Amino acid sequence: MENNQNKKSTRSSSVSLISAVIAVVCIVIYLSAIIQATVRIYLSIENCKITAEQEFSHLADIALNAGMQDFMGPSFITTINSAIGISNRIEAVIIKTPDVEYAFEKQKGNAVTWVNNSPRFINKFSFSNQEYYRPLPINNLQGINIRAVANAFDYSSFTAILKHTLFIIMIGFALSFFTMLLQLLLGKQETESLSTQSGRQREENSNYSTDNDSDSINTSTRANGLYSPRSGIGWEEYIKDRLDSELHRCSSTEKDLTLVLVEFTDLTNDDMLKQSAEEAVSDLSSRDLLFDYGRWGIAAILPGKNLEEGIKKSENYFKQIMERFPRGYNSKSAVFIGLTSRSGRLLNAGRLILEAKEALKKAKADPASPLIAFKSDPEKYREFIRKTT
Repeated sequence: MENNQNKKSTRSSSVSLISAVIAVVCIVIYLSAIIQATVRIYLSIENCKITAEQEFSHLADIALNAGMQDFMGPSFITTINSAIGISNRIEAVIIKTPDVEYAFEKQKGNAVTWVNNSPRFINKFSFSNQEYYRPLPINNLQGINIRAVANAFDYSSFTAILKHTLFIIMIGFALSFFTMLLQLLLGKQETESLSTQSGRQREENSNYSTDNDSDSINTSTRANGLYSPRSGIGWEEYIKDRLDSELHRCSSTEKDLTLVLVEFTDLTNDDMLKQSAEEAVSDLSSRDLLFDYGRWGIAAILPGKNLEEGIKKSENYFKQIMERFPRGYNSKSAVFIGLTSRSGRLLNAGRLILEAKEALKKAKADPASPLIAFKSDPEKYREFIRKTT
Protein backbone atom coordinates (compact mmCIF):
# COMPACT_ATOMS: atom_id res chain seq x y z
CA MET A 1 0.00 0.00 0.00
CA GLU A 2 2.78 2.37 0.89
CA ASN A 3 4.54 1.41 -2.35
CA ASN A 4 1.39 2.32 -4.26
CA GLN A 5 1.33 5.69 -2.53
CA ASN A 6 4.98 6.25 -3.46
CA LYS A 7 4.25 5.34 -7.08
CA LYS A 8 1.31 7.75 -7.16
CA SER A 9 3.44 10.47 -5.58
CA THR A 10 6.21 9.86 -8.14
CA ARG A 11 3.73 9.91 -11.02
CA SER A 12 2.13 13.08 -9.68
CA SER A 13 5.54 14.73 -9.35
CA SER A 14 6.43 13.70 -12.92
CA VAL A 15 3.19 15.13 -14.27
CA SER A 16 3.76 18.35 -12.32
CA LEU A 17 7.30 18.61 -13.70
CA ILE A 18 6.11 18.01 -17.26
CA SER A 19 3.34 20.58 -16.79
CA ALA A 20 5.84 23.14 -15.50
CA VAL A 21 8.19 22.52 -18.45
CA ILE A 22 5.33 22.84 -20.96
CA ALA A 23 4.16 26.03 -19.23
CA VAL A 24 7.64 27.52 -19.66
CA VAL A 25 7.70 26.38 -23.32
CA CYS A 26 4.30 28.01 -23.91
CA ILE A 27 5.51 31.28 -22.36
CA VAL A 28 8.59 31.19 -24.62
CA ILE A 29 6.34 30.53 -27.63
CA TYR A 30 4.07 33.49 -26.80
CA LEU A 31 7.00 35.83 -26.21
CA SER A 32 8.66 34.66 -29.44
CA ALA A 33 5.44 35.29 -31.36
CA ILE A 34 5.16 38.83 -29.99
CA ILE A 35 8.83 39.64 -30.55
CA GLN A 36 8.98 38.32 -34.11
CA ALA A 37 5.75 40.13 -35.02
CA THR A 38 7.06 43.41 -33.57
CA VAL A 39 10.40 43.13 -35.35
CA ARG A 40 8.84 42.15 -38.69
CA ILE A 41 6.31 44.99 -38.53
CA TYR A 42 9.08 47.48 -37.76
CA LEU A 43 11.20 46.19 -40.67
CA SER A 44 8.16 46.33 -42.96
CA ILE A 45 7.54 49.98 -42.07
CA GLU A 46 11.21 50.83 -42.63
CA ASN A 47 11.13 49.02 -45.98
CA CYS A 48 8.04 50.99 -47.01
CA LYS A 49 9.86 54.22 -46.14
CA ILE A 50 12.90 53.28 -48.25
CA THR A 51 10.70 52.21 -51.18
CA ALA A 52 8.71 55.47 -51.00
CA GLU A 53 11.91 57.54 -51.07
CA GLN A 54 13.17 55.66 -54.11
CA GLU A 55 9.84 55.97 -55.94
CA PHE A 56 9.60 59.70 -55.18
CA SER A 57 13.11 60.32 -56.46
CA HIS A 58 12.31 58.39 -59.63
CA LEU A 59 9.00 60.23 -60.08
CA ALA A 60 10.70 63.64 -59.63
CA ASP A 61 13.21 62.74 -62.36
CA ILE A 62 10.33 61.76 -64.66
CA ALA A 63 8.53 65.04 -63.93
CA LEU A 64 11.70 67.05 -64.64
CA ASN A 65 12.37 65.30 -67.98
CA ALA A 66 8.73 65.49 -69.09
CA GLY A 67 8.50 69.13 -68.03
CA MET A 68 11.43 70.10 -70.17
CA GLN A 69 9.43 69.02 -73.24
CA ASP A 70 5.83 69.95 -72.43
CA PHE A 71 5.31 71.33 -68.90
CA MET A 72 1.69 70.88 -67.82
CA GLY A 73 0.74 69.88 -71.35
CA PRO A 74 -1.29 66.75 -72.13
CA SER A 75 1.85 64.66 -72.53
CA PHE A 76 3.21 65.84 -69.15
CA ILE A 77 -0.06 65.14 -67.32
CA THR A 78 -0.32 61.65 -68.84
CA THR A 79 3.28 60.84 -67.90
CA ILE A 80 2.82 61.93 -64.25
CA ASN A 81 -0.47 60.03 -63.84
CA SER A 82 1.11 56.89 -65.31
CA ALA A 83 4.10 57.15 -62.96
CA ILE A 84 1.83 57.48 -59.91
CA GLY A 85 -0.35 54.60 -61.12
CA ILE A 86 2.53 52.11 -61.18
CA SER A 87 3.96 53.32 -57.85
CA ASN A 88 3.55 51.03 -54.85
CA ARG A 89 3.87 53.62 -52.10
CA ILE A 90 3.25 57.09 -53.60
CA GLU A 91 -0.43 58.03 -53.42
CA ALA A 92 -0.42 61.61 -54.71
CA VAL A 93 1.85 64.52 -55.77
CA ILE A 94 1.39 68.26 -55.82
CA ILE A 95 3.41 70.33 -58.29
CA LYS A 96 3.62 74.00 -57.37
CA THR A 97 4.50 76.90 -59.65
CA PRO A 98 4.68 80.60 -58.73
CA ASP A 99 1.14 81.05 -60.06
CA VAL A 100 -0.75 77.80 -59.49
CA GLU A 101 -0.61 74.33 -57.89
CA TYR A 102 -1.48 71.07 -59.64
CA ALA A 103 -2.55 67.82 -57.93
CA PHE A 104 -2.17 64.26 -59.25
CA GLU A 105 -3.73 61.31 -57.35
CA LYS A 106 -3.73 57.55 -57.74
CA GLN A 107 -7.35 57.54 -56.49
CA LYS A 108 -9.25 60.81 -56.68
CA GLY A 109 -10.24 62.24 -53.30
CA ASN A 110 -8.22 59.69 -51.32
CA ALA A 111 -5.13 61.77 -50.59
CA VAL A 112 -5.81 65.38 -51.65
CA THR A 113 -8.38 67.94 -50.54
CA TRP A 114 -8.88 71.45 -51.85
CA VAL A 115 -8.76 74.55 -49.63
CA ASN A 116 -9.41 77.94 -51.29
CA ASN A 117 -8.71 76.40 -54.71
CA SER A 118 -5.35 75.07 -53.46
CA PRO A 119 -4.59 71.34 -53.09
CA ARG A 120 -3.58 70.01 -49.68
CA PHE A 121 -2.60 66.51 -48.62
CA ILE A 122 -5.14 64.82 -46.32
CA ASN A 123 -3.74 63.93 -42.89
CA LYS A 124 -4.34 60.16 -42.46
CA PHE A 125 -2.91 57.61 -40.05
CA SER A 126 -2.05 55.34 -42.97
CA PHE A 127 0.08 58.03 -44.66
CA SER A 128 3.75 58.45 -43.79
CA ASN A 129 4.76 61.61 -41.94
CA GLN A 130 7.96 61.65 -43.98
CA GLU A 131 8.33 64.85 -46.06
CA TYR A 132 8.91 64.21 -49.77
CA TYR A 133 9.96 67.48 -51.46
CA ARG A 134 12.20 68.39 -54.39
CA PRO A 135 12.61 71.55 -56.54
CA LEU A 136 12.04 71.20 -60.30
CA PRO A 137 14.31 73.58 -62.33
CA ILE A 138 12.20 73.25 -65.49
CA ASN A 139 13.40 75.50 -68.32
CA ASN A 140 15.37 77.46 -65.73
CA LEU A 141 12.13 78.66 -64.14
CA GLN A 142 12.23 79.46 -60.40
CA GLY A 143 9.68 78.48 -57.73
CA ILE A 144 8.63 75.15 -59.24
CA ASN A 145 8.71 72.15 -56.86
CA ILE A 146 7.13 68.75 -56.38
CA ARG A 147 5.80 67.25 -53.15
CA ALA A 148 4.34 63.79 -52.50
CA VAL A 149 2.54 61.73 -49.89
CA ALA A 150 3.13 57.97 -49.48
CA ASN A 151 1.58 55.01 -47.65
CA ALA A 152 3.40 54.14 -44.43
CA PHE A 153 2.27 50.51 -44.28
CA ASP A 154 2.33 47.45 -46.51
CA TYR A 155 -0.99 45.82 -45.64
CA SER A 156 -0.29 42.61 -47.53
CA SER A 157 2.91 42.20 -45.51
CA PHE A 158 1.01 42.95 -42.28
CA THR A 159 -1.56 40.25 -43.12
CA ALA A 160 1.17 37.65 -43.65
CA ILE A 161 2.87 38.63 -40.38
CA LEU A 162 -0.38 38.36 -38.41
CA LYS A 163 -1.14 34.96 -39.94
CA HIS A 164 2.28 33.61 -38.97
CA THR A 165 1.95 35.08 -35.46
CA LEU A 166 -1.50 33.56 -34.99
CA PHE A 167 -0.18 30.18 -36.12
CA ILE A 168 2.64 30.31 -33.53
CA ILE A 169 0.20 31.33 -30.76
CA MET A 170 -2.16 28.48 -31.70
CA ILE A 171 0.72 26.03 -31.22
CA GLY A 172 1.12 27.35 -27.66
CA PHE A 173 -2.64 27.06 -27.05
CA ALA A 174 -2.63 23.48 -28.34
CA LEU A 175 0.21 22.53 -25.94
CA SER A 176 -1.64 24.17 -23.03
CA PHE A 177 -4.89 22.40 -23.91
CA PHE A 178 -3.38 18.92 -24.15
CA THR A 179 -1.43 19.47 -20.91
CA MET A 180 -4.62 20.46 -19.08
CA LEU A 181 -6.43 17.46 -20.58
CA LEU A 182 -3.64 15.14 -19.41
CA GLN A 183 -3.81 16.55 -15.87
CA LEU A 184 -7.59 16.08 -15.75
CA LEU A 185 -7.37 12.48 -16.92
CA LEU A 186 -4.58 11.57 -14.48
CA GLY A 187 -6.38 13.37 -11.64
CA LYS A 188 -9.54 11.36 -12.36
CA GLN A 189 -7.59 8.10 -12.37
CA GLU A 190 -5.93 8.98 -9.07
CA THR A 191 -9.29 9.86 -7.48
CA GLU A 192 -10.80 6.53 -8.59
CA SER A 193 -7.73 4.69 -7.29
CA LEU A 194 -7.97 6.43 -3.90
CA SER A 195 -11.67 5.53 -3.65
CA THR A 196 -10.93 1.86 -4.43
CA GLN A 197 -8.05 1.74 -1.97
CA SER A 198 -10.12 3.44 0.72
CA GLY A 199 -12.90 0.88 0.26
CA ARG A 200 -10.41 -1.97 0.63
CA GLN A 201 -8.95 -0.36 3.77
CA ARG A 202 -12.42 0.11 5.25
CA GLU A 203 -13.03 -3.60 4.90
CA GLU A 204 -9.67 -4.45 6.49
CA ASN A 205 -10.23 -2.10 9.41
CA SER A 206 -13.66 -3.57 10.08
CA ASN A 207 -12.07 -7.02 10.42
CA TYR A 208 -9.45 -5.65 12.77
CA SER A 209 -11.82 -3.72 15.02
CA THR A 210 -13.00 -5.42 18.26
CA ASP A 211 -15.80 -2.95 18.76
CA ASN A 212 -19.07 -3.89 17.01
CA ASP A 213 -20.05 -0.26 16.45
CA SER A 214 -16.56 1.01 15.39
CA ASP A 215 -17.72 1.86 11.86
CA SER A 216 -20.64 4.09 12.86
CA ILE A 217 -22.06 6.31 15.55
CA ASN A 218 -25.54 5.28 16.62
CA THR A 219 -28.25 7.73 15.67
CA SER A 220 -31.81 7.89 17.01
CA THR A 221 -33.19 10.71 14.87
CA ARG A 222 -33.81 10.65 11.14
CA ALA A 223 -32.05 13.55 9.42
CA ASN A 224 -34.35 16.07 7.75
CA GLY A 225 -32.65 19.16 6.35
CA LEU A 226 -29.01 20.17 6.60
CA TYR A 227 -28.87 20.97 10.32
CA SER A 228 -30.53 19.49 13.38
CA PRO A 229 -33.14 21.87 14.86
CA ARG A 230 -32.22 20.57 18.30
CA SER A 231 -28.60 21.78 18.21
CA GLY A 232 -28.26 23.92 15.08
CA ILE A 233 -25.41 21.76 13.73
CA GLY A 234 -25.19 18.72 11.43
CA TRP A 235 -27.14 15.50 11.96
CA GLU A 236 -25.21 12.70 13.64
CA GLU A 237 -25.78 10.26 10.77
CA TYR A 238 -23.84 12.56 8.41
CA ILE A 239 -20.60 12.35 10.40
CA LYS A 240 -19.13 9.30 8.72
CA ASP A 241 -19.77 10.38 5.12
CA ARG A 242 -18.41 13.87 5.70
CA LEU A 243 -15.41 12.56 7.62
CA ASP A 244 -14.57 10.11 4.81
CA SER A 245 -14.79 12.94 2.30
CA GLU A 246 -12.49 15.20 4.33
CA LEU A 247 -10.02 12.35 4.91
CA HIS A 248 -9.78 11.73 1.16
CA ARG A 249 -9.23 15.40 0.49
CA CYS A 250 -6.58 15.79 3.21
CA SER A 251 -4.74 12.62 2.16
CA SER A 252 -4.60 13.78 -1.49
CA THR A 253 -3.07 17.10 -0.38
CA GLU A 254 -0.93 15.48 2.34
CA LYS A 255 -2.58 17.51 5.12
CA ASP A 256 -3.49 16.37 8.61
CA LEU A 257 -6.99 16.16 10.11
CA THR A 258 -8.19 15.97 13.71
CA LEU A 259 -11.50 14.55 15.00
CA VAL A 260 -12.85 15.84 18.33
CA LEU A 261 -15.66 14.18 20.34
CA VAL A 262 -17.21 16.19 23.19
CA GLU A 263 -19.67 14.76 25.75
CA PHE A 264 -21.57 16.71 28.42
CA THR A 265 -22.82 14.89 31.52
CA ASP A 266 -25.01 17.42 33.28
CA LEU A 267 -26.91 19.32 30.58
CA THR A 268 -30.55 19.91 31.55
CA ASN A 269 -32.17 21.08 28.28
CA ASP A 270 -31.71 21.43 24.53
CA ASP A 271 -31.09 25.19 24.79
CA MET A 272 -27.88 24.54 26.69
CA LEU A 273 -26.81 22.05 23.99
CA LYS A 274 -27.55 24.58 21.27
CA GLN A 275 -25.51 27.24 23.11
CA SER A 276 -22.65 24.76 23.50
CA ALA A 277 -22.85 24.05 19.75
CA GLU A 278 -22.74 27.77 18.96
CA GLU A 279 -19.63 28.06 21.13
CA ALA A 280 -18.13 25.17 19.12
CA VAL A 281 -18.78 27.11 15.90
CA SER A 282 -16.67 29.94 17.34
CA ASP A 283 -13.88 27.88 18.91
CA LEU A 284 -13.63 24.49 17.13
CA SER A 285 -14.74 24.39 13.50
CA SER A 286 -17.25 25.70 10.96
CA ARG A 287 -20.91 24.78 11.32
CA ASP A 288 -20.87 22.35 8.38
CA LEU A 289 -18.08 20.38 10.10
CA LEU A 290 -19.91 20.08 13.46
CA PHE A 291 -22.40 17.26 14.22
CA ASP A 292 -24.57 15.91 17.02
CA TYR A 293 -22.93 13.07 18.97
CA GLY A 294 -25.21 10.90 21.07
CA ARG A 295 -27.78 12.51 23.35
CA TRP A 296 -25.57 15.25 24.83
CA GLY A 297 -22.47 15.53 22.68
CA ILE A 298 -20.77 17.20 19.73
CA ALA A 299 -18.41 15.83 17.06
CA ALA A 300 -16.04 18.29 15.31
CA ILE A 301 -13.94 17.70 12.18
CA LEU A 302 -10.82 19.89 11.93
CA PRO A 303 -9.30 19.57 8.42
CA GLY A 304 -5.69 20.74 8.08
CA LYS A 305 -5.13 20.67 11.88
CA ASN A 306 -2.64 18.31 13.50
CA LEU A 307 -3.12 16.76 16.94
CA GLU A 308 -1.33 19.54 18.82
CA GLU A 309 -3.45 22.19 17.14
CA GLY A 310 -6.58 20.16 17.85
CA ILE A 311 -5.64 19.93 21.53
CA LYS A 312 -5.17 23.71 21.76
CA LYS A 313 -8.55 24.36 20.17
CA SER A 314 -10.21 21.79 22.44
CA GLU A 315 -8.64 23.30 25.56
CA ASN A 316 -9.84 26.75 24.55
CA TYR A 317 -13.35 25.39 23.92
CA PHE A 318 -13.32 23.65 27.31
CA LYS A 319 -12.35 26.93 28.98
CA GLN A 320 -15.07 28.91 27.19
CA ILE A 321 -17.74 26.34 28.11
CA MET A 322 -16.74 26.41 31.78
CA GLU A 323 -16.96 30.21 31.80
CA ARG A 324 -20.23 30.30 29.86
CA PHE A 325 -22.07 27.80 32.07
CA PRO A 326 -20.63 28.12 35.59
CA ARG A 327 -23.79 26.62 37.07
CA GLY A 328 -24.48 23.97 34.51
CA TYR A 329 -20.86 22.82 34.61
CA ASN A 330 -20.00 22.99 38.26
CA SER A 331 -16.98 20.71 37.95
CA LYS A 332 -14.48 19.68 35.27
CA SER A 333 -15.94 16.19 35.27
CA ALA A 334 -19.08 17.61 33.61
CA VAL A 335 -17.33 17.96 30.19
CA PHE A 336 -15.22 15.26 28.54
CA ILE A 337 -13.24 15.52 25.29
CA GLY A 338 -11.56 12.78 23.28
CA LEU A 339 -9.63 13.44 20.08
CA THR A 340 -7.37 11.81 17.50
CA SER A 341 -5.76 12.76 14.17
CA ARG A 342 -4.89 11.23 10.79
CA SER A 343 -1.11 11.69 11.45
CA GLY A 344 -0.06 10.88 7.89
CA ARG A 345 -2.01 7.59 7.79
CA LEU A 346 -4.34 6.40 5.05
CA LEU A 347 -7.44 5.37 7.01
CA ASN A 348 -11.22 5.68 6.92
CA ALA A 349 -13.80 7.45 9.04
CA GLY A 350 -14.71 4.31 11.02
CA ARG A 351 -11.15 3.86 12.29
CA LEU A 352 -10.76 7.53 13.24
CA ILE A 353 -14.10 7.58 15.08
CA LEU A 354 -13.10 4.42 16.97
CA GLU A 355 -9.85 6.05 18.15
CA ALA A 356 -11.68 9.23 19.25
CA LYS A 357 -14.25 7.15 21.14
CA GLU A 358 -11.48 5.26 22.94
CA ALA A 359 -9.87 8.57 23.93
CA LEU A 360 -13.25 9.88 25.16
CA LYS A 361 -13.80 6.68 27.15
CA LYS A 362 -10.45 7.15 28.91
CA ALA A 363 -11.27 10.80 29.64
CA LYS A 364 -14.56 9.81 31.28
CA ALA A 365 -12.75 7.17 33.31
CA ASP A 366 -10.37 9.77 34.76
CA PRO A 367 -12.24 12.98 35.75
CA ALA A 368 -8.92 14.58 36.69
CA SER A 369 -8.00 14.53 32.98
CA PRO A 370 -11.21 15.46 31.11
CA LEU A 371 -9.34 15.85 27.79
CA ILE A 372 -7.54 12.81 26.31
CA ALA A 373 -5.87 12.60 22.89
CA PHE A 374 -5.28 9.32 21.07
CA LYS A 375 -1.74 9.54 19.73
CA SER A 376 -0.95 6.99 17.01
CA ASP A 377 2.39 5.72 15.79
CA PRO A 378 2.34 6.05 11.96
CA GLU A 379 5.19 3.55 11.48
CA LYS A 380 3.53 0.88 13.64
CA TYR A 381 0.23 1.53 11.87
CA ARG A 382 1.83 1.05 8.45
CA GLU A 383 3.55 -2.11 9.67
CA PHE A 384 0.19 -3.43 10.91
CA ILE A 385 -1.42 -2.65 7.54
CA ARG A 386 1.40 -4.39 5.67
CA LYS A 387 1.01 -7.51 7.77
CA THR A 388 -2.73 -7.65 7.30
CA THR A 389 -2.69 -7.10 3.51
